[in-house]
Amino acid sequence: MTDQKPSPSTEYGRNTNKADVLIIGAGISGLMIAIEMIRKGNGRNFIIVEQGNQVGGTWNYQRYPGCCCVRFPNDFPDPQAIIIIITISTPQDVWSHLYSLSFEPNPNWTREYPGQEEILAYLIAIAHKYHLYAHIRFSTSITSSRWDESSKTWSSKAERQGSKDSEFSKEYTITSSFLVSAVGQLNVPKYPDGIPGIDSFNGKAMHSARWDWDFDLRDKKVGIIGSGASAAQIIPEIAGVCKSLTVFQRTPNWVIPRCDVPISPSRQALYKYVPWARRRYRAALMDFREGFFDVVFETASPVHGYMMGVSRAHMAAQLPGDEHAELRERLQPHYAVGCKRVIITDDYFPAFARENVNLETGRIEGITEKGVRVEGKEYEFDVLVYATGFKSTQFMYPIQIYGKGGKSIEDIWAGGASAYLGMTVPELPNFSMLYGPNTNLGHNSIILMIEAQAMYINTLITQIQLAKQRGSSLSIQPKSQVVEDYNNEIQARLSQSAFADPNCNSWYKNEAGLITNNWSDAVIPYQKRTSFIDWEDFDIEGTGKVEGEMKGKTSWKRVVEETQVSNTVILAGMITSAVGAIAAGVLLRRGGLKTLLSH
Repeated sequence: MTDQKPSPSTEYGRNTNKADVLIIGAGISGLMIAIEMIRKGNGRNFIIVEQGNQVGGTWNYQRYPGCCCVRFPNDFPDPQAIIIIITISTPQDVWSHLYSLSFEPNPNWTREYPGQEEILAYLIAIAHKYHLYAHIRFSTSITSSRWDESSKTWSSKAERQGSKDSEFSKEYTITSSFLVSAVGQLNVPKYPDGIPGIDSFNGKAMHSARWDWDFDLRDKKVGIIGSGASAAQIIPEIAGVCKSLTVFQRTPNWVIPRCDVPISPSRQALYKYVPWARRRYRAALMDFREGFFDVVFETASPVHGYMMGVSRAHMAAQLPGDEHAELRERLQPHYAVGCKRVIITDDYFPAFARENVNLETGRIEGITEKGVRVEGKEYEFDVLVYATGFKSTQFMYPIQIYGKGGKSIEDIWAGGASAYLGMTVPELPNFSMLYGPNTNLGHNSIILMIEAQAMYINTLITQIQLAKQRGSSLSIQPKSQVVEDYNNEIQARLSQSAFADPNCNSWYKNEAGLITNNWSDAVIPYQKRTSFIDWEDFDIEGTGKVEGEMKGKTSWKRVVEETQVSNTVILAGMITSAVGAIAAGVLLRRGGLKTLLSH
Protein backbone atom coordinates (compact mmCIF):
# COMPACT_ATOMS: atom_id res chain seq x y z
CA MET A 1 0.00 0.00 0.00
CA THR A 2 1.44 3.36 -1.05
CA ASP A 3 0.73 6.03 1.54
CA GLN A 4 2.72 9.24 1.27
CA LYS A 5 1.14 10.69 4.38
CA PRO A 6 0.20 7.89 6.80
CA SER A 7 -1.51 10.10 9.37
CA PRO A 8 -3.30 13.46 9.29
CA SER A 9 -1.31 16.58 10.10
CA THR A 10 -2.47 19.99 11.20
CA GLU A 11 -2.35 21.02 7.55
CA TYR A 12 -5.33 18.90 6.58
CA GLY A 13 -6.63 17.02 9.60
CA ARG A 14 -10.08 17.21 11.15
CA ASN A 15 -9.47 20.79 12.32
CA THR A 16 -9.30 22.35 8.86
CA ASN A 17 -11.92 22.86 6.20
CA LYS A 18 -9.67 22.81 3.14
CA ALA A 19 -8.75 19.66 1.24
CA ASP A 20 -7.74 18.40 -2.16
CA VAL A 21 -10.84 16.20 -2.26
CA LEU A 22 -14.20 16.30 -0.51
CA ILE A 23 -15.99 12.94 -0.54
CA ILE A 24 -19.72 12.95 0.20
CA GLY A 25 -20.72 9.64 1.78
CA ALA A 26 -18.90 6.92 3.74
CA GLY A 27 -20.53 3.88 2.15
CA ILE A 28 -18.69 1.41 -0.05
CA SER A 29 -18.12 4.04 -2.75
CA GLY A 30 -16.82 6.72 -0.37
CA LEU A 31 -14.45 4.31 1.35
CA MET A 32 -13.25 2.99 -2.01
CA ILE A 33 -12.35 6.39 -3.48
CA ALA A 34 -10.41 7.31 -0.30
CA ILE A 35 -8.56 3.99 -0.23
CA GLU A 36 -7.68 4.31 -3.91
CA MET A 37 -6.22 7.75 -3.23
CA ILE A 38 -3.97 6.16 -0.62
CA ARG A 39 -3.10 3.18 -2.84
CA LYS A 40 -2.38 5.40 -5.83
CA GLY A 41 -0.06 7.65 -3.83
CA ASN A 42 -2.38 10.66 -3.92
CA GLY A 43 -2.06 11.03 -0.15
CA ARG A 44 -4.63 11.66 2.55
CA ASN A 45 -5.63 15.21 1.84
CA PHE A 46 -9.31 14.33 1.76
CA ILE A 47 -12.37 14.88 3.94
CA ILE A 48 -15.26 12.40 4.05
CA VAL A 49 -18.63 13.75 5.14
CA GLU A 50 -21.23 11.23 6.30
CA GLN A 51 -24.73 12.11 7.49
CA GLY A 52 -25.05 8.83 9.41
CA ASN A 53 -23.36 7.75 12.61
CA GLN A 54 -21.17 5.02 11.10
CA VAL A 55 -19.54 3.94 7.86
CA GLY A 56 -21.38 1.52 5.59
CA GLY A 57 -23.96 3.66 3.81
CA THR A 58 -27.01 1.58 2.99
CA TRP A 59 -25.69 -1.29 5.14
CA ASN A 60 -25.71 1.04 8.15
CA TYR A 61 -29.09 2.64 7.44
CA GLN A 62 -31.09 -0.45 6.50
CA ARG A 63 -31.60 -2.72 9.47
CA TYR A 64 -35.03 -4.15 8.78
CA PRO A 65 -35.82 -7.79 9.65
CA GLY A 66 -34.17 -10.21 7.21
CA CYS A 67 -31.90 -7.58 5.62
CA CYS A 68 -29.15 -9.38 3.72
CA CYS A 69 -27.14 -9.26 0.53
CA VAL A 70 -29.51 -10.35 -2.22
CA ARG A 71 -29.74 -6.96 -3.85
CA PHE A 72 -28.92 -8.06 -7.37
CA PRO A 73 -30.69 -10.73 -9.37
CA ASN A 74 -29.77 -13.92 -11.19
CA ASP A 75 -28.25 -15.85 -8.27
CA PHE A 76 -30.07 -19.16 -8.67
CA PRO A 77 -28.91 -22.73 -8.21
CA ASP A 78 -26.66 -24.35 -10.75
CA PRO A 79 -26.34 -27.96 -9.54
CA GLN A 80 -23.91 -28.80 -12.33
CA ALA A 81 -21.45 -26.00 -11.61
CA ILE A 82 -18.01 -27.06 -10.48
CA ILE A 83 -16.55 -23.94 -8.99
CA ILE A 84 -12.90 -24.89 -8.45
CA ILE A 85 -10.91 -27.97 -9.37
CA ILE A 86 -9.96 -29.20 -5.94
CA THR A 87 -11.99 -31.14 -3.42
CA ILE A 88 -14.73 -28.52 -3.34
CA SER A 89 -17.83 -27.91 -5.40
CA THR A 90 -20.94 -25.93 -4.57
CA PRO A 91 -24.52 -26.14 -5.88
CA GLN A 92 -25.17 -22.44 -6.13
CA ASP A 93 -23.81 -19.11 -7.23
CA VAL A 94 -22.31 -17.47 -4.15
CA TRP A 95 -22.75 -13.81 -3.53
CA SER A 96 -20.63 -13.22 -0.42
CA HIS A 97 -17.22 -13.78 -2.01
CA LEU A 98 -17.99 -11.26 -4.73
CA TYR A 99 -19.28 -8.71 -2.24
CA SER A 100 -15.84 -7.54 -1.17
CA LEU A 101 -13.05 -5.41 -2.57
CA SER A 102 -10.73 -7.37 -4.87
CA PHE A 103 -7.67 -6.36 -2.86
CA GLU A 104 -9.37 -6.93 0.51
CA PRO A 105 -10.97 -10.38 0.23
CA ASN A 106 -12.82 -11.78 3.20
CA PRO A 107 -12.18 -15.53 3.59
CA ASN A 108 -14.37 -15.65 6.69
CA TRP A 109 -17.85 -15.04 5.27
CA THR A 110 -20.09 -17.32 7.30
CA ARG A 111 -22.90 -17.71 4.76
CA GLU A 112 -23.40 -17.78 1.02
CA TYR A 113 -25.55 -14.65 1.41
CA PRO A 114 -24.25 -12.56 4.32
CA GLY A 115 -26.58 -10.63 6.57
CA GLN A 116 -26.53 -6.87 7.07
CA GLU A 117 -24.54 -7.13 10.30
CA GLU A 118 -21.76 -9.17 8.69
CA ILE A 119 -21.43 -6.84 5.70
CA LEU A 120 -21.36 -3.79 7.96
CA ALA A 121 -18.67 -5.41 10.12
CA TYR A 122 -16.56 -6.01 7.00
CA LEU A 123 -16.83 -2.36 5.95
CA ILE A 124 -16.01 -1.13 9.45
CA ALA A 125 -12.91 -3.34 9.48
CA ILE A 126 -11.81 -1.91 6.13
CA ALA A 127 -12.24 1.65 7.40
CA HIS A 128 -10.13 0.83 10.45
CA LYS A 129 -7.42 -0.88 8.42
CA TYR A 130 -6.89 2.18 6.23
CA HIS A 131 -7.24 4.62 9.16
CA LEU A 132 -10.15 6.41 7.52
CA TYR A 133 -12.01 7.38 10.69
CA ALA A 134 -9.62 10.31 11.25
CA HIS A 135 -10.93 11.79 7.99
CA ILE A 136 -14.67 11.17 8.44
CA ARG A 137 -17.08 13.73 9.86
CA PHE A 138 -20.16 11.81 11.00
CA SER A 139 -23.64 13.26 11.60
CA THR A 140 -22.86 15.89 8.98
CA SER A 141 -24.59 16.55 5.69
CA ILE A 142 -23.64 18.62 2.65
CA THR A 143 -26.54 20.89 1.78
CA SER A 144 -25.01 22.62 -1.25
CA SER A 145 -21.84 22.80 -3.34
CA ARG A 146 -20.90 25.70 -5.61
CA TRP A 147 -18.08 25.92 -8.17
CA ASP A 148 -15.82 28.99 -7.97
CA GLU A 149 -14.43 29.64 -11.42
CA SER A 150 -11.77 32.13 -10.30
CA SER A 151 -10.10 29.78 -7.78
CA LYS A 152 -11.06 26.54 -9.57
CA THR A 153 -12.42 25.13 -6.31
CA TRP A 154 -15.68 23.86 -4.83
CA SER A 155 -17.29 25.54 -1.81
CA SER A 156 -19.56 23.09 0.00
CA LYS A 157 -21.82 24.00 2.90
CA ALA A 158 -21.74 21.40 5.65
CA GLU A 159 -24.47 21.17 8.28
CA ARG A 160 -23.78 19.55 11.66
CA GLN A 161 -26.61 17.29 12.77
CA GLY A 162 -25.12 16.12 16.05
CA SER A 163 -26.37 18.27 18.94
CA LYS A 164 -22.99 18.68 20.65
CA ASP A 165 -21.14 19.55 17.44
CA SER A 166 -23.82 22.01 16.42
CA GLU A 167 -23.22 23.92 19.66
CA PHE A 168 -19.89 25.02 18.17
CA SER A 169 -21.30 25.95 14.76
CA LYS A 170 -24.38 24.72 12.96
CA GLU A 171 -22.92 25.25 9.49
CA TYR A 172 -19.52 25.76 7.93
CA THR A 173 -17.89 25.67 4.49
CA ILE A 174 -15.44 23.13 3.09
CA THR A 175 -13.25 24.21 0.18
CA SER A 176 -11.90 21.48 -2.09
CA SER A 177 -10.12 21.26 -5.41
CA PHE A 178 -12.16 18.20 -6.34
CA LEU A 179 -15.66 17.03 -5.34
CA VAL A 180 -16.73 13.39 -5.28
CA SER A 181 -20.31 12.24 -4.80
CA ALA A 182 -20.49 8.81 -3.19
CA VAL A 183 -24.12 9.06 -2.07
CA GLY A 184 -25.23 6.18 -4.29
CA GLN A 185 -28.64 5.44 -5.78
CA LEU A 186 -30.44 3.94 -2.78
CA ASN A 187 -30.16 6.39 0.08
CA VAL A 188 -33.26 8.63 0.29
CA PRO A 189 -36.46 6.73 1.21
CA LYS A 190 -39.37 7.17 -1.17
CA TYR A 191 -43.00 7.14 -0.10
CA PRO A 192 -45.78 6.17 -2.51
CA ASP A 193 -46.85 8.87 -4.92
CA GLY A 194 -50.47 9.54 -5.68
CA ILE A 195 -51.92 7.97 -2.53
CA PRO A 196 -53.85 10.57 -0.52
CA GLY A 197 -53.77 10.68 3.26
CA ILE A 198 -50.18 9.53 3.85
CA ASP A 199 -50.02 11.58 7.06
CA SER A 200 -53.50 10.59 8.25
CA PHE A 201 -52.68 7.26 9.85
CA ASN A 202 -52.84 7.36 13.66
CA GLY A 203 -50.96 4.12 14.25
CA LYS A 204 -47.25 3.38 13.94
CA ALA A 205 -45.80 4.07 10.48
CA MET A 206 -42.23 3.44 9.31
CA HIS A 207 -40.23 3.01 6.13
CA SER A 208 -38.33 -0.23 5.59
CA ALA A 209 -35.09 1.76 5.28
CA ARG A 210 -35.65 3.40 8.67
CA TRP A 211 -36.80 0.45 10.74
CA ASP A 212 -37.75 1.09 14.37
CA TRP A 213 -36.60 -1.92 16.40
CA ASP A 214 -37.93 -0.36 19.61
CA PHE A 215 -41.48 -1.00 18.38
CA ASP A 216 -42.66 -4.56 19.08
CA LEU A 217 -44.68 -6.12 16.24
CA ARG A 218 -45.84 -9.10 18.26
CA ASP A 219 -49.64 -9.53 18.18
CA LYS A 220 -50.02 -6.44 16.02
CA LYS A 221 -52.10 -6.02 12.87
CA VAL A 222 -49.56 -5.01 10.22
CA GLY A 223 -49.96 -3.70 6.70
CA ILE A 224 -47.00 -3.53 4.33
CA ILE A 225 -47.21 -1.44 1.17
CA GLY A 226 -44.86 -2.80 -1.47
CA SER A 227 -43.69 -6.25 -2.53
CA GLY A 228 -40.17 -5.69 -3.84
CA ALA A 229 -36.80 -6.90 -2.57
CA SER A 230 -37.03 -5.31 0.89
CA ALA A 231 -40.61 -6.47 1.41
CA ALA A 232 -39.68 -9.99 0.33
CA GLN A 233 -37.12 -10.11 3.13
CA ILE A 234 -39.37 -8.50 5.74
CA ILE A 235 -42.59 -10.45 5.12
CA PRO A 236 -41.36 -13.94 6.12
CA GLU A 237 -39.57 -12.51 9.17
CA ILE A 238 -42.55 -10.72 10.71
CA ALA A 239 -45.35 -13.06 9.55
CA GLY A 240 -44.56 -15.46 12.37
CA VAL A 241 -44.89 -12.89 15.15
CA CYS A 242 -47.58 -10.42 14.14
CA LYS A 243 -51.29 -11.08 14.64
CA SER A 244 -52.08 -10.46 11.00
CA LEU A 245 -50.21 -9.23 7.94
CA THR A 246 -51.71 -7.74 4.78
CA VAL A 247 -49.38 -7.23 1.81
CA PHE A 248 -50.43 -4.57 -0.72
CA GLN A 249 -48.97 -5.64 -4.05
CA ARG A 250 -49.04 -3.40 -7.11
CA THR A 251 -46.97 -5.60 -9.43
CA PRO A 252 -45.88 -9.22 -8.79
CA ASN A 253 -42.20 -10.17 -8.98
CA TRP A 254 -40.17 -12.89 -10.59
CA VAL A 255 -38.85 -14.97 -7.70
CA ILE A 256 -36.03 -17.51 -7.83
CA PRO A 257 -34.54 -19.84 -5.18
CA ARG A 258 -31.95 -18.55 -2.77
CA CYS A 259 -30.59 -21.80 -1.32
CA ASP A 260 -28.60 -20.06 1.38
CA VAL A 261 -26.40 -22.31 3.52
CA PRO A 262 -23.57 -21.71 5.98
CA ILE A 263 -19.98 -21.74 4.73
CA SER A 264 -18.27 -24.45 6.75
CA PRO A 265 -15.22 -23.70 8.93
CA SER A 266 -13.15 -26.01 6.71
CA ARG A 267 -14.02 -23.97 3.61
CA GLN A 268 -13.29 -20.74 5.45
CA ALA A 269 -9.90 -22.15 6.45
CA LEU A 270 -9.21 -23.19 2.87
CA TYR A 271 -9.97 -19.69 1.56
CA LYS A 272 -7.79 -18.17 4.28
CA TYR A 273 -4.72 -20.39 3.93
CA VAL A 274 -4.92 -21.24 0.23
CA PRO A 275 -5.35 -17.83 -1.47
CA TRP A 276 -5.28 -19.42 -4.92
CA ALA A 277 -8.42 -21.41 -4.07
CA ARG A 278 -10.23 -18.28 -2.93
CA ARG A 279 -9.21 -16.33 -6.04
CA ARG A 280 -10.24 -19.22 -8.27
CA TYR A 281 -13.56 -19.45 -6.49
CA ARG A 282 -14.24 -15.73 -6.92
CA ALA A 283 -13.26 -15.91 -10.60
CA ALA A 284 -15.73 -18.73 -11.16
CA LEU A 285 -18.46 -16.67 -9.52
CA MET A 286 -17.53 -13.73 -11.71
CA ASP A 287 -17.74 -15.95 -14.81
CA PHE A 288 -21.11 -17.32 -13.76
CA ARG A 289 -22.63 -13.92 -13.18
CA GLU A 290 -21.27 -12.42 -16.38
CA GLY A 291 -22.69 -15.39 -18.23
CA PHE A 292 -26.19 -14.42 -17.11
CA PHE A 293 -26.11 -10.93 -18.52
CA ASP A 294 -28.34 -12.18 -21.35
CA VAL A 295 -31.04 -13.14 -18.84
CA VAL A 296 -31.90 -9.54 -18.09
CA PHE A 297 -30.91 -8.06 -21.41
CA GLU A 298 -31.78 -10.43 -24.24
CA THR A 299 -35.46 -11.24 -23.76
CA ALA A 300 -35.40 -13.67 -26.70
CA SER A 301 -32.44 -15.64 -25.39
CA PRO A 302 -32.88 -19.29 -24.27
CA VAL A 303 -31.51 -18.46 -20.85
CA HIS A 304 -34.24 -15.82 -20.42
CA GLY A 305 -36.88 -18.48 -20.96
CA TYR A 306 -35.01 -20.81 -18.64
CA MET A 307 -35.13 -18.18 -15.89
CA MET A 308 -38.90 -17.91 -16.27
CA GLY A 309 -39.19 -21.66 -15.97
CA VAL A 310 -37.08 -21.72 -12.82
CA SER A 311 -39.28 -19.07 -11.22
CA ARG A 312 -42.56 -20.77 -12.14
CA ALA A 313 -41.30 -24.12 -10.89
CA HIS A 314 -40.16 -22.50 -7.65
CA MET A 315 -43.62 -21.03 -7.01
CA ALA A 316 -45.40 -24.25 -7.97
CA ALA A 317 -43.26 -26.24 -5.56
CA GLN A 318 -43.84 -23.84 -2.67
CA LEU A 319 -47.53 -23.15 -3.33
CA PRO A 320 -48.74 -26.51 -4.69
CA GLY A 321 -52.21 -27.82 -5.38
CA ASP A 322 -55.56 -26.43 -6.45
CA GLU A 323 -56.03 -24.65 -3.12
CA HIS A 324 -53.25 -22.24 -4.08
CA ALA A 325 -54.13 -21.84 -7.76
CA GLU A 326 -55.74 -18.42 -7.34
CA LEU A 327 -52.84 -17.23 -5.17
CA ARG A 328 -50.30 -18.40 -7.74
CA GLU A 329 -52.08 -16.44 -10.46
CA ARG A 330 -51.95 -13.22 -8.44
CA LEU A 331 -48.26 -13.74 -7.68
CA GLN A 332 -47.33 -14.55 -11.29
CA PRO A 333 -45.72 -11.64 -13.19
CA HIS A 334 -46.52 -10.95 -16.83
CA TYR A 335 -43.51 -9.01 -18.03
CA ALA A 336 -39.93 -9.76 -19.04
CA VAL A 337 -37.56 -11.08 -16.39
CA GLY A 338 -35.30 -8.24 -15.31
CA CYS A 339 -37.73 -5.39 -15.96
CA LYS A 340 -38.02 -5.21 -12.18
CA ARG A 341 -35.46 -6.55 -9.76
CA VAL A 342 -35.67 -10.32 -9.49
CA ILE A 343 -36.37 -11.53 -5.94
CA ILE A 344 -34.05 -14.19 -4.49
CA THR A 345 -35.73 -16.01 -1.61
CA ASP A 346 -36.86 -19.40 -0.36
CA ASP A 347 -39.44 -18.22 2.20
CA TYR A 348 -41.42 -15.51 0.38
CA PHE A 349 -44.05 -17.72 -1.27
CA PRO A 350 -44.64 -19.94 1.80
CA ALA A 351 -45.43 -16.83 3.86
CA PHE A 352 -48.59 -16.25 1.79
CA ALA A 353 -49.82 -19.74 2.67
CA ARG A 354 -50.02 -18.77 6.34
CA GLU A 355 -53.51 -18.20 7.76
CA ASN A 356 -52.59 -14.79 9.17
CA VAL A 357 -51.19 -13.43 5.87
CA ASN A 358 -53.36 -11.82 3.20
CA LEU A 359 -52.37 -10.63 -0.30
CA GLU A 360 -54.25 -7.57 -1.54
CA THR A 361 -53.83 -6.63 -5.20
CA GLY A 362 -56.56 -4.00 -5.48
CA ARG A 363 -55.77 -0.35 -6.10
CA ILE A 364 -55.13 1.67 -2.94
CA GLU A 365 -57.52 4.62 -2.79
CA GLY A 366 -56.02 6.26 0.27
CA ILE A 367 -54.56 6.06 3.74
CA THR A 368 -57.04 6.65 6.57
CA GLU A 369 -56.72 7.28 10.28
CA LYS A 370 -57.17 3.59 10.95
CA GLY A 371 -55.46 1.98 7.97
CA VAL A 372 -55.76 1.60 4.20
CA ARG A 373 -58.78 1.93 1.91
CA VAL A 374 -58.83 -0.31 -1.17
CA GLU A 375 -61.70 -0.09 -3.67
CA GLY A 376 -64.25 0.81 -1.01
CA LYS A 377 -62.92 -1.63 1.60
CA GLU A 378 -60.99 -0.40 4.62
CA TYR A 379 -58.26 -2.40 6.36
CA GLU A 380 -57.47 -1.46 9.96
CA PHE A 381 -53.89 -1.74 11.24
CA ASP A 382 -51.74 -1.06 14.24
CA VAL A 383 -48.66 -0.66 12.04
CA LEU A 384 -48.04 0.48 8.44
CA VAL A 385 -44.73 -0.41 6.80
CA TYR A 386 -43.72 1.43 3.62
CA ALA A 387 -41.46 -0.89 1.62
CA THR A 388 -41.62 1.50 -1.30
CA GLY A 389 -37.96 1.94 -2.19
CA PHE A 390 -35.88 5.05 -2.72
CA LYS A 391 -35.67 8.21 -4.79
CA SER A 392 -33.27 6.34 -7.02
CA THR A 393 -33.43 8.55 -10.12
CA GLN A 394 -32.65 11.74 -8.16
CA PHE A 395 -28.96 10.99 -7.77
CA MET A 396 -27.78 14.00 -5.76
CA TYR A 397 -31.03 14.73 -3.92
CA PRO A 398 -31.38 16.77 -1.76
CA ILE A 399 -27.91 18.33 -2.25
CA GLN A 400 -27.96 21.50 -4.35
CA ILE A 401 -25.10 21.55 -6.88
CA TYR A 402 -24.14 24.65 -8.88
CA GLY A 403 -21.51 24.38 -11.61
CA LYS A 404 -20.04 26.80 -14.14
CA GLY A 405 -21.95 30.06 -14.39
CA GLY A 406 -24.06 29.03 -11.41
CA LYS A 407 -25.92 26.44 -13.48
CA SER A 408 -27.75 23.99 -11.21
CA ILE A 409 -27.64 20.24 -11.58
CA GLU A 410 -31.43 20.31 -11.92
CA ASP A 411 -31.06 22.42 -15.06
CA ILE A 412 -28.25 20.24 -16.39
CA TRP A 413 -30.38 17.16 -15.85
CA ALA A 414 -33.68 18.65 -16.99
CA GLY A 415 -34.13 15.78 -19.44
CA GLY A 416 -33.02 13.08 -16.99
CA ALA A 417 -29.80 12.26 -15.15
CA SER A 418 -26.83 11.30 -17.30
CA ALA A 419 -23.06 11.27 -16.91
CA TYR A 420 -20.10 10.27 -19.05
CA LEU A 421 -19.36 6.66 -18.07
CA GLY A 422 -21.63 7.34 -15.11
CA MET A 423 -18.99 9.57 -13.49
CA THR A 424 -18.48 13.05 -14.95
CA VAL A 425 -21.02 15.72 -15.91
CA PRO A 426 -20.76 18.72 -18.28
CA GLU A 427 -20.68 22.13 -16.57
CA LEU A 428 -19.47 20.48 -13.33
CA PRO A 429 -15.66 20.78 -13.41
CA ASN A 430 -13.49 18.68 -11.09
CA PHE A 431 -16.53 16.64 -10.11
CA SER A 432 -17.15 12.91 -10.26
CA MET A 433 -19.70 10.38 -9.07
CA LEU A 434 -19.47 6.74 -8.07
CA TYR A 435 -22.50 4.50 -8.71
CA GLY A 436 -23.92 7.35 -10.77
CA PRO A 437 -26.39 7.35 -13.69
CA ASN A 438 -26.48 4.16 -15.76
CA THR A 439 -23.98 2.19 -13.68
CA ASN A 440 -26.35 -0.08 -11.76
CA LEU A 441 -26.31 -3.79 -12.64
CA GLY A 442 -28.94 -6.44 -13.05
CA HIS A 443 -26.62 -9.43 -13.08
CA ASN A 444 -23.36 -8.90 -11.15
CA SER A 445 -21.71 -7.21 -8.17
CA ILE A 446 -21.74 -3.43 -8.14
CA ILE A 447 -18.41 -3.45 -6.28
CA LEU A 448 -16.77 -4.51 -9.55
CA MET A 449 -18.04 -1.28 -11.11
CA ILE A 450 -17.10 0.88 -8.13
CA GLU A 451 -13.47 -0.28 -8.17
CA ALA A 452 -13.18 0.61 -11.86
CA GLN A 453 -14.69 4.04 -11.19
CA ALA A 454 -12.34 4.74 -8.28
CA MET A 455 -9.28 4.14 -10.47
CA TYR A 456 -10.70 6.37 -13.22
CA ILE A 457 -11.58 9.21 -10.85
CA ASN A 458 -8.22 9.07 -9.10
CA THR A 459 -6.50 9.63 -12.44
CA LEU A 460 -8.44 12.90 -12.71
CA ILE A 461 -7.54 13.77 -9.11
CA THR A 462 -3.85 13.18 -9.87
CA GLN A 463 -3.89 15.87 -12.55
CA ILE A 464 -5.58 18.37 -10.24
CA GLN A 465 -3.00 17.66 -7.52
CA LEU A 466 -0.06 18.03 -9.94
CA ALA A 467 -1.31 21.45 -11.00
CA LYS A 468 -1.76 22.46 -7.36
CA GLN A 469 1.78 21.35 -6.51
CA ARG A 470 3.06 23.68 -9.23
CA GLY A 471 1.17 26.56 -7.70
CA SER A 472 -1.38 26.49 -10.52
CA SER A 473 -5.01 25.55 -10.93
CA LEU A 474 -6.84 23.28 -13.32
CA SER A 475 -10.42 22.37 -14.22
CA ILE A 476 -11.51 19.24 -16.07
CA GLN A 477 -15.01 18.52 -17.35
CA PRO A 478 -16.40 16.29 -20.11
CA LYS A 479 -17.41 17.84 -23.38
CA SER A 480 -21.17 18.15 -23.79
CA GLN A 481 -21.19 16.47 -27.20
CA VAL A 482 -19.16 13.53 -25.89
CA VAL A 483 -21.66 12.98 -23.09
CA GLU A 484 -24.62 13.34 -25.43
CA ASP A 485 -23.20 10.81 -27.90
CA TYR A 486 -22.39 8.39 -25.08
CA ASN A 487 -25.85 8.67 -23.57
CA ASN A 488 -27.52 8.16 -26.95
CA GLU A 489 -25.42 5.04 -27.44
CA ILE A 490 -26.33 3.38 -24.16
CA GLN A 491 -29.99 4.44 -24.30
CA ALA A 492 -30.29 2.84 -27.73
CA ARG A 493 -29.05 -0.44 -26.26
CA LEU A 494 -31.17 -0.14 -23.13
CA SER A 495 -34.32 0.43 -25.20
CA GLN A 496 -33.96 -3.14 -26.49
CA SER A 497 -33.53 -4.68 -23.04
CA ALA A 498 -35.89 -6.17 -20.48
CA PHE A 499 -35.43 -2.98 -18.45
CA ALA A 500 -37.49 -1.15 -21.07
CA ASP A 501 -40.48 -3.53 -20.96
CA PRO A 502 -43.56 -1.24 -20.88
CA ASN A 503 -45.52 -3.83 -18.89
CA CYS A 504 -43.86 -2.89 -15.61
CA ASN A 505 -42.50 0.07 -13.71
CA SER A 506 -39.25 -0.04 -11.77
CA TRP A 507 -36.80 2.15 -9.91
CA TYR A 508 -34.53 1.86 -12.96
CA LYS A 509 -36.64 4.47 -14.80
CA ASN A 510 -37.56 8.08 -14.11
CA GLU A 511 -41.08 9.49 -14.37
CA ALA A 512 -40.73 9.90 -18.14
CA GLY A 513 -39.76 6.25 -18.57
CA LEU A 514 -36.09 6.99 -19.30
CA ILE A 515 -33.75 4.29 -17.95
CA THR A 516 -31.40 6.40 -15.86
CA ASN A 517 -29.99 3.80 -13.48
CA ASN A 518 -28.84 0.67 -15.30
CA TRP A 519 -25.70 -0.01 -17.32
CA SER A 520 -26.23 -1.28 -20.86
CA ASP A 521 -23.70 -4.11 -20.92
CA ALA A 522 -21.83 -6.63 -18.79
CA VAL A 523 -19.17 -5.68 -16.22
CA ILE A 524 -16.03 -6.57 -18.20
CA PRO A 525 -16.83 -4.19 -21.11
CA TYR A 526 -17.32 -1.41 -18.55
CA GLN A 527 -14.03 -2.23 -16.82
CA LYS A 528 -12.23 -2.12 -20.18
CA ARG A 529 -13.92 1.13 -21.18
CA THR A 530 -12.95 2.80 -17.90
CA SER A 531 -9.32 1.57 -17.88
CA PHE A 532 -8.13 4.65 -19.75
CA ILE A 533 -8.90 8.33 -20.16
CA ASP A 534 -8.96 9.93 -23.58
CA TRP A 535 -8.16 13.55 -22.78
CA GLU A 536 -9.78 14.66 -26.05
CA ASP A 537 -13.12 13.86 -24.37
CA PHE A 538 -12.59 16.67 -21.84
CA ASP A 539 -12.44 20.45 -21.73
CA ILE A 540 -9.31 21.34 -19.74
CA GLU A 541 -8.72 24.89 -18.53
CA GLY A 542 -6.58 26.81 -16.03
CA THR A 543 -3.04 27.99 -15.43
CA GLY A 544 -2.04 24.40 -14.68
CA LYS A 545 -2.64 23.32 -18.26
CA VAL A 546 0.81 22.63 -19.68
CA GLU A 547 1.38 22.36 -23.41
CA GLY A 548 2.06 18.77 -24.42
CA GLU A 549 0.60 17.26 -21.25
CA MET A 550 -2.76 15.51 -20.98
CA LYS A 551 -2.71 14.56 -24.65
CA GLY A 552 -3.88 11.30 -26.14
CA LYS A 553 -4.75 8.61 -23.63
CA THR A 554 -3.69 7.72 -20.11
CA SER A 555 -4.29 4.05 -19.35
CA TRP A 556 -3.84 1.66 -16.45
CA LYS A 557 -4.33 -2.04 -15.77
CA ARG A 558 -7.88 -2.97 -14.90
CA VAL A 559 -8.70 -5.48 -12.17
CA VAL A 560 -8.99 -8.83 -13.96
CA GLU A 561 -11.19 -11.18 -11.96
CA GLU A 562 -12.66 -13.45 -14.58
CA THR A 563 -11.13 -16.87 -15.15
CA GLN A 564 -7.94 -16.70 -17.21
CA VAL A 565 -7.17 -20.43 -17.28
CA SER A 566 -9.95 -22.94 -17.83
CA ASN A 567 -10.78 -25.72 -15.41
CA THR A 568 -9.87 -28.21 -18.12
CA VAL A 569 -6.35 -26.80 -18.42
CA ILE A 570 -5.92 -26.80 -14.64
CA LEU A 571 -7.19 -30.35 -14.38
CA ALA A 572 -4.89 -31.46 -17.21
CA GLY A 573 -1.96 -29.80 -15.47
CA MET A 574 -2.79 -31.50 -12.20
CA ILE A 575 -3.08 -34.87 -13.93
CA THR A 576 0.21 -34.31 -15.78
CA SER A 577 1.93 -33.36 -12.54
CA ALA A 578 0.48 -36.39 -10.77
CA VAL A 579 1.53 -38.75 -13.59
CA GLY A 580 5.00 -37.21 -13.59
CA ALA A 581 5.30 -37.67 -9.84
CA ILE A 582 4.19 -41.31 -10.09
CA ALA A 583 6.64 -41.99 -12.93
CA ALA A 584 9.47 -40.39 -10.99
CA GLY A 585 8.61 -42.53 -7.99
CA VAL A 586 8.69 -45.71 -10.06
CA LEU A 587 12.03 -44.77 -11.60
CA LEU A 588 13.46 -43.93 -8.20
CA ARG A 589 12.35 -47.25 -6.71
CA ARG A 590 13.86 -49.12 -9.67
CA GLY A 591 17.05 -47.11 -9.67
CA GLY A 592 16.19 -45.77 -13.09
CA LEU A 593 16.15 -42.10 -12.13
CA LYS A 594 19.96 -42.05 -11.87
CA THR A 595 20.20 -43.64 -15.31
CA LEU A 596 17.67 -41.16 -16.72
CA LEU A 597 19.55 -38.16 -15.31
CA SER A 598 22.85 -39.45 -16.64
CA HIS A 599 21.51 -39.07 -20.15
